[in-house]
Amino acid sequence: MRLLLVSFLLIFAFLAGSAFAQSDAARRGGPSGPPAMTRQITIVSSAGARALADACTAWGEKNKLILAMAIIDWGGNVLESYAMEGAAANAIETALLKARSALRWRRPTSETNKLVKSGENLAPTFMNDFPQPGALPIMLDGQVIGAMGVSAGADGERCAAAAIESVFKGQATFTGR
Repeated sequence: MRLLLVSFLLIFAFLAGSAFAQSDAARRGGPSGPPAMTRQITIVSSAGARALADACTAWGEKNKLILAMAIIDWGGNVLESYAMEGAAANAIETALLKARSALRWRRPTSETNKLVKSGENLAPTFMNDFPQPGALPIMLDGQVIGAMGVSAGADGERCAAAAIESVFKGQATFTGR
């Protein structure tokens, strides 16, 4: 009788352990279970957005430029916007439109601008995008985590690149479609 009870307990423990392993694999989306129904994502934090704005402002002061900027997360939500004294009234809105365009097309807006000008891709013009140079997507480990738009003409992307480099210390990039 004891042998039967011990055998039953061992079989039960084995089956319970097997079921746990399968449910754990399913939760992770492993090969022995269905795909995961959630995933972990990385986004620019509020502190990261503030640091990007501060770095871009410092770059603008160093280069004697008046800038406005907007930083958005991967979903297009505004995390930070800032205009230096003397910026045009529409500068923050322009920076935001650029940032959203960089996010949508996952490339610098200067690249999207070239595609539109050459006639290779006119979609941004009828999708309410603003494919003017001045914004960069922020990429980390091949994933877009946000975007930064700067209203400063041709210098906008240089400012955004300097800010991204300064804040993320080379870990994030702004190209890599």
